Amino acid sequence: MHCASWVRTDIRAAFIPMGYGAQDLQMAYGLTSAAASNGATQTVAIVDAFDNPNAEADLAVYRTQFGLPACTTNNGCFMKVNQNGIAGSYPPTDPLGLWESEEILDLDMASAICPNCEIILVEADDNSNLNLYAAENTAAVTCAASVVSNSWDGGEYNGENSDEVNFNHGIPITVAGGDSGYDQVGVDGYPSSSAYVTAVGGTTLPCVGCVESVWPLSGSICSVYISQPSWQTALGSSYTSVCSTRITNDVAAVGDPNTGVAVYDSYGSGGWTVFGGTSVATPIIAGVYALAGSVIGNGSLPYGAPAGSLHDITSGSNDTGSPSCGGNFLCNAEPGYDGPSGNGTPNGIGGF
Repeated sequence: MHCASWVRTDIRAAFIPMGYGAQDLQMAYGLTSAAASNGATQTVAIVDAFDNPNAEADLAVYRTQFGLPACTTNNGCFMKVNQNGIAGSYPPTDPLGLWESEEILDLDMASAICPNCEIILVEADDNSNLNLYAAENTAAVTCAASVVSNSWDGGEYNGENSDEVNFNHGIPITVAGGDSGYDQVGVDGYPSSSAYVTAVGGTTLPCVGCVESVWPLSGSICSVYISQPSWQTALGSSYTSVCSTRITNDVAAVGDPNTGVAVYDSYGSGGWTVFGGTSVATPIIAGVYALAGSVIGNGSLPYGAPAGSLHDITSGSNDTGSPSCGGNFLCNAEPGYDGPSGNGTPNGIGGF
């Protein structure tokens, strides 16, 4: 499995962070009121690989910068555990130095959207399926999270149906749809195609209040192995005649690093920098589920969302051309549902 974050290496902010901050994201997605009042009874679990020894300290810098309440081990808001649910005996750091940045990005984005939520960081021993899935089960069962966020994905594989048990926990679970464009076989596809998760695509957000478009590298697929859930079959024959199996994505949020978010990452980036990727969008959506207090354990809710509760994304494409989707909804934004952006981006909590 690979993480799905993009780091802007051309930006280093010494004092004032570049990129969207917590209040910007809340405003962009109609969440300011809910973020102020909701989430105190919710726990968002972040599942990632390897250890970030600076995670709690870096999170404190982010939350202080944006005026969010403290979230620490001492006040009971933050907890870090290994894949067995133990606070201690953490895995090694990533030999490639990538997953540490992923972890703090996820923590910052969950905080930005649901500042009153408790947060649990569950660190898998490494980025193998076996250990990430063990961490997933720990987050959902041992840690009893309300919502689980996974900013990682991998290629589809024969036998993934037997791994669906790792995501069938009856709670909202978000998974990054990938950062390689349409249908990159062997790169993206599972567990974002699981029938028990919300698959999250990426958008370009030019400014707070601006109309979003599809981020060209947002992943989307027509699954090879996972059957189509009923809530996608209900889209009708114009969709099912093109893809009769599970389609990703279900919803989306900002992912374009050119319109990215501010993150404080002392381990991998040396301080404030700008991140993008569906790794940004995934914990944002997890935070929205937490604000809404949702208890639906799949991606079905946005398909029956009340009018106006989602921003419909109607422009842009992730058709990278190899293979080409032929210009249909699997890679092109259009009114209503489409692959890259799903049913759209949040406009309040009503769609969740």
